[in-house]
Amino acid sequence: MKSKPKYWYNQSAVIPFRKEGDNFEVLIITTRKGKNWTIPKGIIDKDLTPQESALKEAKEEAGISGKISKHKIGNYTYKKWGSKCSVDVFALEVENIYDTWEENNRQRKWVTTIDIDNFIKKKKIIKLVDKLIDYFDKK
Repeated sequence: MKSKPKYWYNQSAVIPFRKEGDNFEVLIITTRKGKNWTIPKGIIDKDLTPQESALKEAKEEAGISGKISKHKIGNYTYKKWGSKCSVDVFALEVENIYDTWEENNRQRKWVTTIDIDNFIKKKKIIKLVDKLIDYFDKK
C-alpha cells in the first residue's frame, strides 16, 4: 500500500443539525460507496482551519451550509490507509440546503436523534451526537 501524506490522517467533520421547538434532527449522508450512513468529513486542507475544511466537506458531500461551532464538540479515530485517522468534530446548525451539490450521488436524510443509531454504525459518532444533544438541553 502506498503511504499517504501525514496531513491526510488529520480530518474534520460536522454533525449537521436543526432544532425547531422540541424537535432535534441530524442530517446524515451515505458513504462514498452508498453502503452506510455517516456525517460529512474529510482531510483538513493545508490552507484551511479544521472548521473551514469541515464546512467545505459539508457543502461538497451533503450540499449544506450554516453556522459552525467555534470549538470542536469532540474527536474520534478510525483505521484507514494502514494507520489511524483522527477526526475533530464540530456542530453545524444548517441554514442552507442546496438542490445541487458536488457529490450529489450521496443520499442525505434527516433523522431524529432517537433514530440515529438505526443508521449510524460507528458508536463514536453516536456518542458525539448525544454530547451535542446534552449541550442544547443545558441551554
